[in-house]
Amino acid sequence: MKKQIRLNAFDMNCVGHIQHGLWTHPRDRSTAYNTIEYWQHLARTAERGLFDGIFLADIVGVYDVYKGSPAPSLENAVQVPVNDPLLVVPVMAAVTKHIGFGVTANLTYETPYLFARRMSTLDHLTRGRVGWNIVTGYLDSAARAMGFKGQREHDDRYDVADEFMEVVYKLWEGSWEGDAVVRDRERRLYARPDKVHRIQHSGRHYNVDAIHLSEPSPQRTPVLYQAGASARGKDFAASHAECVFLYGPNKEQTRKAVEDVRQRAAKLGRDPNGVQLFLGRAIVVGRTRKEAEEKYEEYLSYASAEGALAHFSSTVGIDFSQYDLDEPLQYQKTDAMASMLEAFTRDSSQVWTLRKIFDKGLGARNPPLVGSAEEIADELQSWVEETGVDGFNISRVVTPETLEDFVDLVVPILQERGVYKRDYAEGTLREKLFGKGQALLPDTHPGASYRTLGQSRDAAE
Repeated sequence: MKKQIRLNAFDMNCVGHIQHGLWTHPRDRSTAYNTIEYWQHLARTAERGLFDGIFLADIVGVYDVYKGSPAPSLENAVQVPVNDPLLVVPVMAAVTKHIGFGVTANLTYETPYLFARRMSTLDHLTRGRVGWNIVTGYLDSAARAMGFKGQREHDDRYDVADEFMEVVYKLWEGSWEGDAVVRDRERRLYARPDKVHRIQHSGRHYNVDAIHLSEPSPQRTPVLYQAGASARGKDFAASHAECVFLYGPNKEQTRKAVEDVRQRAAKLGRDPNGVQLFLGRAIVVGRTRKEAEEKYEEYLSYASAEGALAHFSSTVGIDFSQYDLDEPLQYQKTDAMASMLEAFTRDSSQVWTLRKIFDKGLGARNPPLVGSAEEIADELQSWVEETGVDGFNISRVVTPETLEDFVDLVVPILQERGVYKRDYAEGTLREKLFGKGQALLPDTHPGASYRTLGQSRDAAE
């Protein structure tokens, strides 16, 4: 049987996400991001295309490094204004049955106790269709907004994240036993106190003494996503992530990244095939190549170079308004997204300039795949076959047009070739991704080790 390609619709609860400036296109509807109808149409369309998930990015803080001001980001709607991604999940779940929802939440500014309840609530409401993209943040503006002078150092943020994960695993997996809830009306007994356990955690960053507020949800722990590309981020992903997002500029680097993630996971005793890898891509497709190229040129006329530079500057922590567009990029240590700058400097055999990075992109770093439906299908298959990725995060360009084009034109071809499903499997998001009967974390995952934690604890009072 041919390998089945996985797909996520990559979006964000804002006007301008990755392809900056495209909100000005006359057919784009992203300015309706603050309406229920916008999200329900997106969900219905993605489910009609049998997408595995809708993945929602998020950011805390604003991009204010470029020109030392948030003004360019505000003018170009560069991920600001931005609303909470978690709150649109029930809206979409209400009009769908199968599609999953991966939501980004920055644990640096969350408390494990309350965050665990919010995710359990979403898992209940979606009947087990929720995932969490674990991020630690990279913006000084976010740290200042939360009352700090600046961010923790890059690697220190991951140390905090490891402890945060330990606490939420204890809450999700160890507080309530599987048979704690009985719902016995006659005996007036909803839950057995001897089966609900107090979690006691005393660590360097967190102290928790409590029972988890939510009864066990279908998945307990949501499907775990991560996109760390630095050395420390890769270690974190190998420990925790079930789905990893990549942004390889070419097939060779992507293949190496895939192998690296799987090898790191295996060294930790995890099943390397229990990690699925998704490549981020924008796609412009037409019925013919000529139609696709014309559409691309049309889109390109609306792209914002300043929006792209504002995004990139804050991403790597360097004000690129001070750079000439043809000046070779040099590595500088910052506490922003270290891996991004390393990819264009230390890790690249090419000399990169700002003009070269953004030349073909639609207000973004990576140029889109452009072609007929058959050509796009060919390209997606070749990336899967040659790099080992499991699927793609397809970011919006003009919404909802680009998603509708993909669903209507590319999906049928992938199905005809036997590399894409014709129907959803039953079960939770984790079961859809990894197989029937796998609603919970696999035994080889570190989070599973906390399942028996409560059995040695005192019963909740």
